[in-house]
Amino acid sequence: MSQEYRATADAVSRLTPIQFKVTQKDGTEPAFRNEYHDNKQPGLYVDVVSGQPLFTSLDKFDSGTGWPSFTKPIDASAITTRSDRTLWMTRTEVRSSGADSHLGHVFDDGPREAGGLRYCMNSAALRFIPVDELEAEGYGEYRQLFA
Repeated sequence: MSQEYRATADAVSRLTPIQFKVTQKDGTEPAFRNEYHDNKQPGLYVDVVSGQPLFTSLDKFDSGTGWPSFTKPIDASAITTRSDRTLWMTRTEVRSSGADSHLGHVFDDGPREAGGLRYCMNSAALRFIPVDELEAEGYGEYRQLFA
């Protein structure tokens, strides 16, 4: 997709308070009390700020942590990582590459058969697009992944 994904003042101004706290202030939403932790519908997860495609339901799994978890991003270039030393430990923070939205963290305790990673994301940083709405939302090229 040739679209440039970035944060704009308009997009940031439309965020809900929890979306703003998570994506712009590196916050975390409550476990099990978020929109997508138990979503099992097929579809695409995009950055709530920029619309950048990040993850698919094909790589989503139930980690038991209370947040949506994925084994990998849709494309490695969709995310960036950096060391996070908050909470008295070192973790690897995950951000969207286009809008620099804080998404969550990646851990090495994911399913071994799928590479061993667990991308533990905040629902508030994501917007879910069901497969049957991909074309209408401008993500038709991703439909083939679900064939």
